[in-house]
Amino acid sequence: MSRARRYESRPAAPTADELVLRHAELVKRIAYHLAGRLPGHVEVDDLIQAGMVGLLEASAHFVADRGATFETFAGIRIRGAMLDALRKLDWAPRSVHRKWRAAEAALRELERENGGTASDAAVAARAGVTLQEYQRIVRDAASCRLLSLDEISEGGEGPEPAVDTTPGPLGEVTDGAMRQALVQAIEALPERERLVMSLYYEEELNLKEIGAVLGVTESRVCQLHGQALLRLKRRLRDWREDGEES
Repeated sequence: MSRARRYESRPAAPTADELVLRHAELVKRIAYHLAGRLPGHVEVDDLIQAGMVGLLEASAHFVADRGATFETFAGIRIRGAMLDALRKLDWAPRSVHRKWRAAEAALRELERENGGTASDAAVAARAGVTLQEYQRIVRDAASCRLLSLDEISEGGEGPEPAVDTTPGPLGEVTDGAMRQALVQAIEALPERERLVMSLYYEEELNLKEIGAVLGVTESRVCQLHGQALLRLKRRLRDWREDGEES
């Protein structure tokens, strides 16, 4: 068989429409998996709708000869599109944002003054609220704002781009330094908060499952998760500011 005949006999690469039809079920799987880790009022249908946008974008930009399978490539963009949509919702009232900022400022002051980890009670006292109120602030902020490691590592400056971009050498160095700073900040968390982060982000357990592991309520897990995110955000902000001053 000639080279031309062999080339003609190869199956044609699937079109963008075919890729979307073949992987529509992937959107549902990711949506239901993500919904299990979110507050109950988040609608799965909204996640699926956002995920389909991510799938369409993936099908339009996929290049088959770059090593990754389409399912891997699309999965990243589907999940990213869902997270982008969730960030834009931001259903928290202004009072939640205001109290969150006050709690963050109190934590930052205490940990800078003492050079260590501030307790919930100390932060509550510095913020001028009761311990119960402080824990409610942390829980509400974590639930309403859907604050995540993604947002923290991006500096809260907006969602990740839906299309691949190739960073230059400076971008790669910065990303690597950020990851290292994040790892160090997580390692410095109190043991229980560090365990919650590991179970949530690495083992991908939902809050109810983590509560069963720790023997506490789902509400308490949400508080621990929010407290950990508060500490990480504060420490990474310090890391960025130190880098700008050097």
